[in-house]
Amino acid sequence: MDTRTALLAAALKVLEDQGEARFSTRAVCALAEVTAPTLYHHYGSADGLLSAAMAEAFAQFLQGKQAATQSADPVIALREGWDDYVRFAAARPRLYAAMMSRVLGGAHIPAAQQAYALLIARVEAIAAQGRLAVPVGVAADLAWASANAASQLYVTATLRNAQAPAAATLEGIREGAMRVILISPTQG
Repeated sequence: MDTRTALLAAALKVLEDQGEARFSTRAVCALAEVTAPTLYHHYGSADGLLSAAMAEAFAQFLQGKQAATQSADPVIALREGWDDYVRFAAARPRLYAAMMSRVLGGAHIPAAQQAYALLIARVEAIAAQGRLAVPVGVAADLAWASANAASQLYVTATLRNAQAPAAATLEGIREGAMRVILISPTQG
C-alpha cells in the first residue's frame, strides 16, 4: 500500500474508532507509521486529509449500494436500499456521523449525490408502475429522512447508553415511511 493510501486508510480507521470530534493527525500518523510532514506533503492539511477521507467513505458507501443485489420489484428494491443504508450506519456509526456532518456543512461530495440519484431512480421506477402515492421528490425525501432517522439511533446509542435499536423499531420507521410513499392495495 502506498503512503497516500495508507494515510487515507488510517484516517478512516481513526474516524471509525474516535469520531470526527476526536480526529487527530497525530493518531493518523501513528497508525500509518509516517511523520506529520509526510501527511502534509500528501494532503496539504488536516482538513485536506479529512475531506479526502469523507470522499472515500462516501465512495465506499456508494460502491456498497451499487454492488448490492437489487430486486426487480422497485418497491422491494427501495426497502433493500433503505436497509443497506441503515446497515452502513450501524456498522460504522462514528464514520456515518462524520459523513452526515460534512454533507450538512455544505461539502460537495459527488459520491453522496450519486447515492441520492440511486434513490431517485428507485422512486421513479415505483412511479412508473403507478404505485407512488406522493410526488417523486416527496417520496425520496421521506425515504431518505426515515433512513437517516433510523441511522441516528445507532449514532446516538452510546450517548443514550442504550443498546442498538431493535429490529422492530427499524422496521416501524421504514414501514411508516412506506405507508406514506406507496399506494395501498385498497387504493389501487
